[in-house]
Parts: sequence; structure tokens; C-alpha cells
Amino acid sequence: MNAGAWLKILHMLLLAALAHSAEAFDPFTVRDIRVEGVQRTDAGTVFNYLPIKVGDRVDDEKASAAVKALYATGFFRDVRLEVEGDVLVVIVQERPTISQIEIVGVKEFEKDTLRKALKDIGVAESRIFDRSALDRAEQELKRQYINRGYYAMQVATTVTPQERNRVAINFNVTEGDVAKIAKINIIGASVFPESTLIKEMQLSTPGWLTWYTKNDQYSKQKLQADLETLRSYYTNRGYLEFAVDSTQVSITPDKEDIYITINITEGPKFTVSDVRIAGDLLLPEPELMRLVLIKPGDVYSRERLTQSTKAISDRLGSDGYAFANVNAIPEVDRTAHTAAFTFYVDPGRRIYVRSVNISGNARTRDEVIRREVRQLEDAWYDATRIERSKVRITRLQFFEDVNLETPAVPGSPDQVDVNITVTEKPTGNVLAGAGYSSAEGLVLSASISQNNVLGTGNSLSASINTSKVNRIIAVTYIEPYWTPDGISRTLEFYDRNTNTTSLTVAQYAANTLGGAIGFGIPVTETDAISIAFRGEHTNLTLYQGSPVIYYDFVREFGYSTNSYIISGGWSRDTRDSILFPTRGILQSAYAEFALPFGNLYYYKTGYTLQWFTPLPLSSVLMLRTDLGYGGGLGGKPLPFFKAYYAGGVGSVRGYDTASLGPQDLAGNALGGRQKIVGNAELFFPMPGLKAGDQSVRLSVFADAGQIYDNGFEPNLESFRYSTGAGLAWNSPIGPLKFSYGYPLNSGPHDKIQRFQFQVGTVF
Repeated sequence: MNAGAWLKILHMLLLAALAHSAEAFDPFTVRDIRVEGVQRTDAGTVFNYLPIKVGDRVDDEKASAAVKALYATGFFRDVRLEVEGDVLVVIVQERPTISQIEIVGVKEFEKDTLRKALKDIGVAESRIFDRSALDRAEQELKRQYINRGYYAMQVATTVTPQERNRVAINFNVTEGDVAKIAKINIIGASVFPESTLIKEMQLSTPGWLTWYTKNDQYSKQKLQADLETLRSYYTNRGYLEFAVDSTQVSITPDKEDIYITINITEGPKFTVSDVRIAGDLLLPEPELMRLVLIKPGDVYSRERLTQSTKAISDRLGSDGYAFANVNAIPEVDRTAHTAAFTFYVDPGRRIYVRSVNISGNARTRDEVIRREVRQLEDAWYDATRIERSKVRITRLQFFEDVNLETPAVPGSPDQVDVNITVTEKPTGNVLAGAGYSSAEGLVLSASISQNNVLGTGNSLSASINTSKVNRIIAVTYIEPYWTPDGISRTLEFYDRNTNTTSLTVAQYAANTLGGAIGFGIPVTETDAISIAFRGEHTNLTLYQGSPVIYYDFVREFGYSTNSYIISGGWSRDTRDSILFPTRGILQSAYAEFALPFGNLYYYKTGYTLQWFTPLPLSSVLMLRTDLGYGGGLGGKPLPFFKAYYAGGVGSVRGYDTASLGPQDLAGNALGGRQKIVGNAELFFPMPGLKAGDQSVRLSVFADAGQIYDNGFEPNLESFRYSTGAGLAWNSPIGPLKFSYGYPLNSGPHDKIQRFQFQVGTVF
């Protein structure tokens, strides 16, 4: 008997039961209605769902409809209608309620997670017990486990009746062992080794890190992503007609091992025979051709083809063609294994922006967001300016999320609005922190700050940081838009103490009280210049082991000095991210001069460059140089506490912090007037982590550098070199940084520190 026949029989039995519940009686007019059998359910609820009211004339048909309506509420497991004279008596038997739910044997999940999943399908304490919902609950538990690879999981459900028409439900779970991927087979691979293709996939057989990544557990979503990865791997290397023919996933009878088989057709390798541009070309063809990354004679690459169409669309978008459509149409010669591509350009209608609308900012003033917007109202749509606007608003760090949309204006085919929706986050912080570094030992910090004072975008902070080397107390106020055209102003007051007795640096202590006012002037979207004036009062302390030149300085200038410093700088930042850049440049140059009407008269200059570029396998190459040059003016020396130092984290790793360069007779570093440091570092994600997960990054590096002064002049032989590996982890307790540096040409007096680290947290 087929399923349709069973459904018909079930339907007939249900109708018969309902007809029995509403026994046949002569039609009558209802004078009153009485409800019997309710315990938890209010009688008014029954009256509300009952389609019969006092004064209605009731017959068999209406009575049957009434029984069906009350059954449909799900509150009752039995409903009967009786007649006493002209009184309709509704007799119900309520379904029991769930008094408690116990889940036993669960180790893989938090019980609250499973309880929430059961609640979503109607099984929860105080809910009405429904046998069909209980069946769905069992299936939901199995689904949760299967999603984590527990295919052998079993669940036994016990329903125990209790007093007052209640039941207790017990789910007894036997988890079993998680099923692991025993083998991945790729059938049809001949151009590339099967092992190479499997390494490109996220799913894998058990390995040394799969206990953490869970990539040895089958997931349909991960498999689909891996198939797309294989497709990209082939099509980016010339295999235009590559196809995934089928996939088979099988599990052993004991439900512990999973086998995955992928059948592919590689096809021949294609080269590009010709590239043309056609359609409505609003820009000169040579300009558009420069945006095409694939050239005749190149091996076909889907990635470069997609990048080319996007580049042309973005270029047209910068001129107001917001809905430009660019399609690359291939002409395939399967005999010669070549393909010619024609980029058909349809720019569509030129669009301009009617208005820029901002929403979601309850605390932040509109003007704070609007002044970061580079797209003007009543101007032609510019995709580049719109994207830049989003970047600038995000960099304010006032918002958890910045969403930017450009919907068309109804009834106006040539207009769009720019709708900016922000989700604000708290911008005030009261923080206490503790950390440890191999250079400075225990570091304590505390701060109170508000980065968006009264919604103005201004920043006010007070902080204290202390370690056995440095103690800094500072109050800073920043106005990023001191003037409407974007000139910023910074006011700063600080008390800084330095004590080098715990370092391999010539011993001294300095207490500096200072204040500064600075201005930042934007030149372009990525360039800015700055100018500042600073006044400092410094008290020095020398020790028995301090060098003679330090005592010579004190004899000439005294233990207390005053300096008045003017400084200027320039910076350029084209990085795509502040936290985890993958491409772009950050460079800055500065110069500061101590004016002659103070005790000190000197100058210092510096230049820093960081260059990032993406490489295959989600890796990023960073090259960095850090140069410094200073000296005295008017016959006065550069103060020793203003000297340059190198060595350690952020400099030349593998050597002790600030240990490079000239030394005194005791072997302590004196610092110098010149600094040259260079770094090359290759960052790559922790193997096995999901794509885009930057919480843990590994690196290999090569460092070089040295400090120079009179009698210690720059030359390649004096440079110190090191190489090593690093790990950065944005852990739940705070940022952790570790590095192991191996000096390549250390001298007999160099201070070596191969393992260096920084550990910090906020609580």
C-alpha cells in the first residue's frame, strides 16, 4: 500500500473520531455554554477559540467544526460536546505540560546550547507536551551531533508522567566517537599531483592540528567550498574547461570513518589568443586596455579575468556610471587550445547622488560622520569616493558596523541616494592592564578615556603606565577637526620617568615634565603634515656605574635642564587595514629642533617606511626601514637621554633590548647619533585556521641594524644581522607576541637574547 493510501485512511479515521466527539443531536439554539475539564487553561481561552456563541443555532456540522477548532489549538488531547437541554457542554482533556527536561550524557555541547535548539522547535519547560514535537526534538539532537561528525550518536527518550497533569522528559545521549575523514580521493587528476590538490582543500585527514581546526570532520559546506577552491586552482592556471563531475561521500558501517571521492575532468590547458574591448566605450580604448590584466600569449586565468572586468567597472563608476556592466565573452578554439576574449562594455546611464543620508547615530553628531564623506551631494556618482568614505568612517573607531548602500531614487533613473547606516559602540573606557615583556618586566597600566566626547569626535584621555624601566602619566586632548577643513589640534601634558638600571644600557634615571601643542594638516586623502611645539623640564640622576661622558654632560648643563622643541613631520598611509594590512605603504619623516633659548640645543630627524604586499597562500610580505640622525647645535652635544637605541622587539631581534652600538667600559650601551634598522618579515596564517582568521599569525623574519656615533662609523661589517620566527596571537586574555631570533654575526661584546616576548591583557 502506498503512502497516499495510508494518508487517506488516516484522514478518514480522524474525521470519524471528530464526528464521535460531537455526537449527533437535534439542532437547537444555545442558551448557555459550560466548560468542564480545564485545569491550567482559562475558560475564556476556550470561549475565544470556540466558533459557537450564545444565541447561535447549532447542528451536527457546526458542532464538528467546533471540535476541530479546539483540537487545532494544540491545548487539548480530547474534546467532546454534549447537550443538556439548551446548554452546550464543552468537555476537554488538557495535554500535559513539560515540568522538566534532563539531557544526560552530553560532553561535546554545552547543555544550554541544546536546550535552546529544543526550545526553538517547541520543547521546553512549561510548554505543552506534544508527541510530534518530541520526535522533532530527537531529530534535532541528532542533527546537532551529525553537524559535528558524530554519526554514531544515539538518543533514548523517556517521558515520565507526574502529578497535576505534567510530564518529565529525559534525553539519554550516547555520543559515540566522532567520525573522521579516513581518505580523500580525487579521480581524474593527472596534471597536478593528487597530494597537491588535497593540500589546497580545507577538509583533510587527521593531522597534528586537526584536533583544533576540526577539518578532519566532514562538513557539506566545507566540501562545497573545497570544490570551488579546486575549480579556482585549475581555472587560474589555464584549464578553462575544468569541471567537477560528481562527488561521493560514504561512511563505514561502524560510522567512524568517512571516505570522500571527487571526480573531475581537467580538460586541456588554454592560452589567450586575443583581447578586445567592444561596446559603448566612453573612455579611450588604450586607457581601458591598461586595466585589463590578461594579455595575448598569457595562460588563461579566471582570477585575472574577473579582476579586469571589475577594474573597468570601477573605473566607469568613478565617472558616475554606477551600474556599468562589463562581460568577458570567450571565443574558444578547442583545436588550438586557445581562447580570445572580448570585454563588452555597457556603461548604462550616468548617475548622480541626490542626497547622503545618515542613520543609527544616537550619540555621534551627524557632522562628525558627514565630514568624513568624500561623495558630495548633487554631484556625479563616484565609486572611488564612496568607498573612501566608508574607509574613513570606519577608521573613526566609533562604530561596530558601517553599512553603505546606494539605492536608486524611485521615479528618477539617473539618481541614487547614499544611505550610511552605523551601529555605535561604546567609546568610553576605564581600563586597568597588566603585562610582561622580556625587556621591561612587569608592566602595569590604567587609563580613562572618551574617544567621542559628547558625540563631537574629539578625544580626551588620562593614562598611567609603569614598569621597572618607564613610568608615564599623560593627559591628552585631540580635536581631529579643529578647523572645518580638517586641521587637527592635540594638547598633551605628561610626566615621564626613565630608569635604565635594569637594562644593558649605561645607567641613569630621568624625570621629564612636559607639555605640547600640535597641529595636523591633511594634504591629500593619504598624506598629512604635522607641526608641534613642546616644552620639557628634565631632572637627571646618575649612579656610581654611570659613564664618564654622562658626568661630563651634567658638569656642563647641570642635573636639571629645560628644552623648547619645535618639530615637523610628514606621513603617508595607503594601507588597506590598520590592524592587519595586506598591501600598501606607511611612511613618515620627522625633524625636531631644540631652540637655543633653553639649556639644550640639538636636532633629531627620522624616516620610517613600511611596505606590505600580498603573496600566494594568504601570506603577506612586509619590508621596513627605520632611520634616525641627530646631533648637537651651536657647539653643544646631543643629550645622552635623547640618543637613538636599537636591539630587541621592534628592532633587531635576537639581541638584547637597546644593546647595539657604542658601549662604555662596563659593556653597557651608550646609544648614538645615528640609527639604521631594516626588517623583512613574511606573515602567514596558522595552518589549519579558517581563511581570513587573523587571530593567530606566524612569521619568519630577517633583521639588520646598528647604532653609530663618533668613533663608531657606519659600515656593512659593523651591521648586526639576525633571522628567526615569530608568533602573534590576539588571545582572549590580550595580545601575545613571541619571537625567536638567531644572531648571525654577533660580536664578543654583544648581548644576546634569542627568545623575546610581550604579554598583555586588559581586565
